[in-house]
Amino acid sequence: MRLRLPAERPTEPPTGYKIAHPVLSQDGTRAGFTGVSLGGALPYAVLDDASCVYGRRHRPPARLCDCGFHCVHDRSAAEAMLCTAEHRAALLLEVSVLGAYIRFERGFRYARQRVRVAVAGPCGCGAAAVALADAGWGRPGWRALVPVCAGCVRGRTSVSLAGFARLAGQGVRVVARGGGAGFPDVGSGGAAAGAGLGVPELVAEAALLQARLDWFQSQLARLGERGGGGAERD
Repeated sequence: MRLRLPAERPTEPPTGYKIAHPVLSQDGTRAGFTGVSLGGALPYAVLDDASCVYGRRHRPPARLCDCGFHCVHDRSAAEAMLCTAEHRAALLLEVSVLGAYIRFERGFRYARQRVRVAVAGPCGCGAAAVALADAGWGRPGWRALVPVCAGCVRGRTSVSLAGFARLAGQGVRVVARGGGAGFPDVGSGGAAAGAGLGVPELVAEAALLQARLDWFQSQLARLGERGGGGAERD
């Protein structure tokens, strides 16, 4: 006889943590995430249902398959995955585990999830991020993004943290972690970019716009110098 663990019926959805890369749709109208392991080929929305990556018709999480969303119980375990070179630019996600789930020692495998908070690490230069910019890779129809500061965004396809939150929808909050600082307490609000814009978000938006303006002005100045030089040679 097979022994089964008792069924759980929590009064509130369990909370889990994971890492993922932010993605922006090709037309720039939608935002979401893509995983870093088995399901990385299937971008997902803030509120979404899992599907079997092997194309099987069962409903995740099937006991004899690896399908379903995955997360860990301990936030520090998810943060540790950000130390590896290939995951440095990923975001730390706090999620609600919804629907059917299978509990393991270190986390859950489950059918449905809601991303509540996304924490963006610092820019590659070490400064705090104010935007998410084109990472140079992606999935069909989706551009992967990386956290960038105002000085490094330049002319790359990008979206501010607040803009990404608005495109992703469902009340998700995007929190910037300062350069060289630890991860913020996502429950305390912090420097969050959500549906409502406060002073920190407006300052970040202004810095991003100013950086783009500076870049365009430098490009115009360069073109002007070339045009002027050509006229003198003639």
